[in-house]
Amino acid sequence: MEEEPVVTVYAHINTVPNGSTGGIMMKEHRELLAAGEESYVFWGRGREAEKPNEMKFASDAEVKLDVLQTRIDGKAGFHSKNATKRLLARLDEIKPDIVHLHNLHGYYVNIEMLFKWLANHKCKVEWTLHDCWAFTGHCAHFTYVKCEKWKAGCGNGCPQLGTYPKTYSKASCAWNFDQKRRLFNLVPAGRMKLITPSQWLANLVGESFLSKYPVEVRHNTIDTNVFKPTPSDFRERYGIGDRFMILGVASPWTERKGLSDFVRLAGELDSEKYAIVLVGLSEKQMKKLPEGIVGLTRTDSQIELASIYTAADLFVHPGIEETFGMTVAEAQACGATVMVTAGSACVEACSPIGKSYEITSYDEMAERIKGFRSCWGVRNGSR
Repeated sequence: MEEEPVVTVYAHINTVPNGSTGGIMMKEHRELLAAGEESYVFWGRGREAEKPNEMKFASDAEVKLDVLQTRIDGKAGFHSKNATKRLLARLDEIKPDIVHLHNLHGYYVNIEMLFKWLANHKCKVEWTLHDCWAFTGHCAHFTYVKCEKWKAGCGNGCPQLGTYPKTYSKASCAWNFDQKRRLFNLVPAGRMKLITPSQWLANLVGESFLSKYPVEVRHNTIDTNVFKPTPSDFRERYGIGDRFMILGVASPWTERKGLSDFVRLAGELDSEKYAIVLVGLSEKQMKKLPEGIVGLTRTDSQIELASIYTAADLFVHPGIEETFGMTVAEAQACGATVMVTAGSACVEACSPIGKSYEITSYDEMAERIKGFRSCWGVRNGSR
């Protein structure tokens, strides 16, 4: 008599079920179900649950209250107790063998309640870090402002209280840091591993209070059935013609993403020879664009985005805080040459098969682009 196969029960937790992090979670969930495993997904914000193995455990009102409380006291991740009770009650019911955590910030879950539950149960824990929030006293990124307080302990004088998760409290960072260090180390090293999308982020984890945990680098993947050379009339529709098209894609666009670099570049390039296209801008940002930049709001169509990547001569990502750089991988898969900042995680997103360039400063970026145009010649329909 053959023994029945052992089915592993998985529970996945993230802020939302969509977007970049939610998409990664849902993809793994579907793959596990297709393989015959028992998988459940949990989130706090976004659409309602549509299938039996899904649960949105926080209400919109609870999320708004968490936002307000965090604005006042700065204790991101220490509210939403009722929502977290519902999550933990469901975890008690399904008895997961593996709990896969994703983003735990986002005003929807109480990390103290969650990690005490994880510490008191014998499930394995996998935690995919999509940013640096897990080991700082406040911020999700710190490279742009060159802050290294997180290595020893965030104290007062945080330079980024006005960034997500925004707060008016000037005394919360030290408390947050100490509490995170205590809570996130409750699970024994033998039961929890961390997953990062880049070696760049793995190296930072190794310098943090999470250094006792094993780290697996798992580069994000893109759907090459969608992101591939996709011809369109994009250049004609937007009046780009034979000009050298420089593309940037982000959502939202901020100074950290390099928005000011593109604005500065537009002022230096000959608009009759170059066209800069930025995708993902807000309506307010589009109204302030200088001549030489074609601005587009965010598109939810991946096929449309693939056609824009394909139309570009050069995709530029000057940002330094990405933990991987999906847009870089997408652009290159569509045939675009890419340019990224040396030393950033975006370098890891570049495929050795395609063309890529690394720059160390704005001046180097501008000079390289001018050099590209001088040898590119007139477009003839192919690269």
